[in-house]
Amino acid sequence: MMRKYTIGCLLLLAVQAQAQKGVNSLYSAYGIGDLEEKDYGRNFGTGGAGIARPSANFLNELNPASYGRIPLETFFFEATVAAKSIQYNSSTISQSAGDIAFKRIALGFKVNPRWGLSFGLMPYSRVDFKLVNNTHIAGTESEIQNAIEGTGGINRLYFSNGIKISKNFYAGLSSALLFGPVTITDSLGNNEIHTEKRSFYRNFNFTAGLQYTGKAGAWDVGAGATYRWQTRLHSEDEFSIRDANNNMLYEGNSSTGNYYLPAQLGIGLSLSNEHITWLADYRRQQWEGLNGKHTDFKYVNSQRFAGGMEYSFYKYYFDRKTEGLSIQAGLSYHTGYIQVKGQKINDFGLSVGASLPSRTGHLRYYLGLEGGQRGTSANGLITESYFNIVLHLGLRDNWFFKRKEL
Repeated sequence: MMRKYTIGCLLLLAVQAQAQKGVNSLYSAYGIGDLEEKDYGRNFGTGGAGIARPSANFLNELNPASYGRIPLETFFFEATVAAKSIQYNSSTISQSAGDIAFKRIALGFKVNPRWGLSFGLMPYSRVDFKLVNNTHIAGTESEIQNAIEGTGGINRLYFSNGIKISKNFYAGLSSALLFGPVTITDSLGNNEIHTEKRSFYRNFNFTAGLQYTGKAGAWDVGAGATYRWQTRLHSEDEFSIRDANNNMLYEGNSSTGNYYLPAQLGIGLSLSNEHITWLADYRRQQWEGLNGKHTDFKYVNSQRFAGGMEYSFYKYYFDRKTEGLSIQAGLSYHTGYIQVKGQKINDFGLSVGASLPSRTGHLRYYLGLEGGQRGTSANGLITESYFNIVLHLGLRDNWFFKRKEL
């Protein structure tokens, strides 16, 4: 009963967080929005590095090969929410905003000694912005307020597998359905007339991964690699014009199109002993040449560097090693995939985290904090100074244990 109650609470927490809405980023107005490149699980405090890390104590979706090392007879259930506060600054304005959002819900378990799996739901991109300015009325000297608002984003529903190839090598494959709507509303005056364009994206996306673990003296040395194939997202677009009472004035014919997500290559390294783990990751995507040319922004190749460390304390119960408190620190640098007014929208962040088990040991509480800066105030653009708080809850239990009759 207690296990069912805990899972119900985690599900309710995720649903409530997903229902919240706030201003996420003005730069989400470009492309398909802000891509969720951070890991909001146990790797958050290490800068989001973890491609070379196994899934021994938690679920690691950064590399599907990690699921091959889920312990036998072990079941994981995890849910994550994040609160974000942003300060926008430019040469002329200063404004703040914030929100709370669902980041991931997942479960995983070991099918047999060589095969582990996980499936879950998480955001892939997010569009959440509102821009307000004054526009001249053609043929007059009068001005009218113009507001452009974007909402929605793409979700990732995934099913991942990891298998043990040999003593040191593991391989995995993640199959994901990417889907979701993006709505752009352009209104004039006191919302007297507004146009709405709604695009719904969907298609499957695949990621392969490899992991290696070996010994170097007293240290465990790990390496990992991932490859996400290029994906062609199919889109269905709808256009309409409505008045202040939401009455339909014009409805355009539905049209279809494609949006291309480039392939992504990732590599990672890890070095660990009994208590400390060092992690480093690198990921790259080739955006240049995809999705045509645009007058207000440009697609550019993106890179993400991440690194950090974790120190864990362990307890022993009847010669069984159990993880206690774990603390983390890390940093990340992401060059972004868009360029506006000749400026790349880079993102730099510093993060810390702590994971603590409950008294029974089945539930772990994780709290992550991150501060960083994104964008630039050059050429009339905006700098985003942000602060993230992440709450991650993980349930671990032996649900497949078979009792022996005496």
